[in-house]
Amino acid sequence: MEELAITRVKRPLEGIRVIELGSVVAGPFAARVLADFGAEVIKIEPKTGDPLRTWGRLSPAGWSWWWYAQARNKRLMVVDLHQPDGQAIVQALMARSDAVIENFRPGTLDRWHLGYEDVKRLNPGIVYASISGFGQSGPYRDRPGFGNIAESMSGMRYVTGYPDRPPVRVGFAIGDEIAALYTVIGILMSLLRRERARDGQGDRVDVALTEAVFSLTEAALTEYLHEGVVQERTGNQLTRSAPSNIYPTRDGRWVAIGANTDHIFPRLLKAMNRVDLAGDPRFFDNQARVQNVAELDAIISAWTTQYDAVDLLAILNQHDVPAGPVMSVADIAVDPQYQARDMILRVPADTGEEIGMPGVVPKLERHPGRVDHAGGRLGRDTDTILQEVLGWTEEQIQEARRKGVIA
Repeated sequence: MEELAITRVKRPLEGIRVIELGSVVAGPFAARVLADFGAEVIKIEPKTGDPLRTWGRLSPAGWSWWWYAQARNKRLMVVDLHQPDGQAIVQALMARSDAVIENFRPGTLDRWHLGYEDVKRLNPGIVYASISGFGQSGPYRDRPGFGNIAESMSGMRYVTGYPDRPPVRVGFAIGDEIAALYTVIGILMSLLRRERARDGQGDRVDVALTEAVFSLTEAALTEYLHEGVVQERTGNQLTRSAPSNIYPTRDGRWVAIGANTDHIFPRLLKAMNRVDLAGDPRFFDNQARVQNVAELDAIISAWTTQYDAVDLLAILNQHDVPAGPVMSVADIAVDPQYQARDMILRVPADTGEEIGMPGVVPKLERHPGRVDHAGGRLGRDTDTILQEVLGWTEEQIQEARRKGVIA
C-alpha cells in the first residue's frame, strides 16, 4: 500500500475520453466521477460559462467554491454550439471519443446535429448518456425538469419530513446526484460490454431524474400495489424496523442510534441497563417494536438525555451498538475518520491557491482515483485540446476565435 501511495499508478479509466456537454449538477457530477478515475473529460462550456460557476458563495477569483470541486480533473473548453462551425468542432471531438454526457432538454442537441443518431453515424462505438427530467420518451419527455421536481414526483419528498408539516427537501441536490451515479453506472456497463463484445458498437444511456430517485424508494410501490398502503411522513423514524432514530443528549447534540435488528437490540438494552425490556411484549421482535416505536423512542430518549454526546457514544461503542453523532460540515472537516480516509483534500487551482474539497469515492486498492487539479478559468484548455485532439494549427485557432466560435 505504501508503494502505491508513492507511485502514480495508472487509474482504471485512463485512455477513455469523455465529452461533457452538461451544466450545473447532474451531468457535471457524473463526469467528475469518471475524471477522478482517469478519464480524459473535455468539458464544453458556452461563452458565459457553466451557471455553476456563480452558484453559492464566490471565491476571490469570482467563481463559486463549488465550481472548483465539480470541475476538478477536467479539461475546460469554450465552444459556441449555436454556430455551425462550433457544432463541427464538437462533432469532431465526439468522433474521437468514447463517451458523451449531456443533460440538455430532449431534442436540443438533435437540433444542433449533436444528438445520439448524428454522433452514432460519426462514431458507432460512442456511449452517449443523456440525463433529463423525465427521459427521452413518454408523455412528459419535453417538459423541463430539475432535481427538485424529480424528488417531488418520485415519492421521495412526500415521505420526507414530519406528518404534521409540509414535505421538505434533503439539504443537498440529491436527485441530480443520484441520476449522475446511475449515469456513471450506465456508461461503465456500456463500455465494458463494448470491450467484451469487440463489435465496435456503443449504446444510448437514458437516465431520467425522476426514475433515478424513484428507484430508491424501497418497498413503497410494492406495498401499495399489494396492500394498498401509502407510506407517509414519519420524521426520523424508519417505517419498517425499530429502533432507528436520532436521540437528544444532555449537551444539546443529537446522536443517531441504529439498534433495529433482533441481534443488536439486546446490546442496546444492556448499554441502557434495561435488560428487563427484553421480555416486554411491546418490544419482543421487530414487528412489535415498529408497532410501539413511539413508546420505545421515548424510553431511549429519556436515557440518552442523561449523557453528553461524547460519553453516550463511548457507552454505545463499548456495547457494539451502531451509533454516531449528527455532524455538521465543521465537524466533518476535523473528524479523524474522514481525514484518515483522505476525504478532506486540498487541491491546487490555476489561481495559485489550494482549494478544499471532498475526496474520491470509492476507494480502489490497486488503481485508486485521485484529484490532480481543481476546476479553473473559462476556456483554459481550448487551444491545447484543438491542437492535441484535432490537430489544429495556431492559424486555425485564431481564425475560429476571430469568428467567435471559441473563446
